[in-house]
Amino acid sequence: MAWTAASAMMAGGIMALMALGTPIFIAFLAVNLLGVVVFMGGMAGVDQLIANATDSLTTFTLAPVPLFLVMGELFFHTGLAMRVFDALDKCLGGVRGRLSYLTVAGGTLFATLSGSSLANTAMLGSLMEPEMRKRGYKPHMITGPIVGIGGLAMIIPPSTLAVLLGSIGRIDVGALLIAGMVPGLLLAVFYLLLIRVQVALDPDAAPGYVAERAGWGEALRALAVNVLPMGLVVFSVIGLMLLGWATPTESAAFGALSVVVLAALYRVLSWKVVVASLKGTLQVTGMMFLIILGSSTFSQLLAFSGATSGLIGWATGFEVSGHVMLLIMLLVLILLGMFMDQLSMMMLTLPIFMPLIAAYGFDPVWFGVVMLLALELGLATPPFGMQLFIMVGVSPPGTRLGDVARACTPYILCTLVMIFLLALFPDLALMLPRAMS
Repeated sequence: MAWTAASAMMAGGIMALMALGTPIFIAFLAVNLLGVVVFMGGMAGVDQLIANATDSLTTFTLAPVPLFLVMGELFFHTGLAMRVFDALDKCLGGVRGRLSYLTVAGGTLFATLSGSSLANTAMLGSLMEPEMRKRGYKPHMITGPIVGIGGLAMIIPPSTLAVLLGSIGRIDVGALLIAGMVPGLLLAVFYLLLIRVQVALDPDAAPGYVAERAGWGEALRALAVNVLPMGLVVFSVIGLMLLGWATPTESAAFGALSVVVLAALYRVLSWKVVVASLKGTLQVTGMMFLIILGSSTFSQLLAFSGATSGLIGWATGFEVSGHVMLLIMLLVLILLGMFMDQLSMMMLTLPIFMPLIAAYGFDPVWFGVVMLLALELGLATPPFGMQLFIMVGVSPPGTRLGDVARACTPYILCTLVMIFLLALFPDLALMLPRAMS
């Protein structure tokens, strides 16, 4: 079979099944079964499919995923997140647009403690949206910061999606987690500057109101009691990896343990909280692992059928520069992000993209950060961006998806600027991994 026909059968079959509403796991499994029958000789191929599926889930690099998830779930269910926001709120006083600034600052800190973009968005939406609307903020000053900073958990460690991307793409997971730190923090700064510009252009977008600023003593006490201890979690996850004292899996375990210790010290740890956290972790982990199980042989089948080598030969035959090829890959990710979830996009594109990245000589860790930023865009692009649906769900009745999408447009542009800067200055992503090594 020609590589074009093999590619169309594999990739087209998955997209067609998902378009019909088939669960992702079933879509990958069905196409894989068809592929092993066509390319690997019937039952012998099915036996190989089962063996490869088992190997794909028993890899040690996937161990941080449930640990990062349980860390974020505990942080949310114990109310530690609320303590952080209350402490930061005491420091801002009556600054115009302070709730938008607070959303970005608190969301950035929560991103370093949760690892889940959707959880970040849901928490910020339920916590900040009602208060901002009550204070008379215009919709774009509410929705934009929440969706923008909500997606930051995909870039800043601990990012569960970065762990999965590193595991599937054969990228150093520890280096990839650390590499997202500087671009993620720069993106948060861009969001703060954007809010400042929006407030300057339209002061009524964030009406001023009397808000008593806490005294220095009270503000410092709130930061010392409710924010500074969270540094233990950040150090456990990021600091230990930077210092080379722990692997990503060990850092994830220390991070989860540190949240448990803090919750116990604050006396908010209970069996109800533990059960709710473990239940949420089990649901998300099970979903992710089922998708990995269903897609475990996809890249191998592409290679076995000749689709990968044929596609690489076709793509490199245009004699375009590496950055033009990178632009094409980004456009593919942005297009897919309008219709697919991030994990499915990774499974579908990584088997094709990673050989291309090697052929053009790009650093895989750098490309991993760029790809995470492109995947983040998919959360906020219509018609199926998950963050958009979350915001519509927490907003008042009558809120339209188009209104939410328009409010997010400036923040999407900030992410595109960040990708452009990474293309110009790869060291923005690579400086910390190099220092770590």
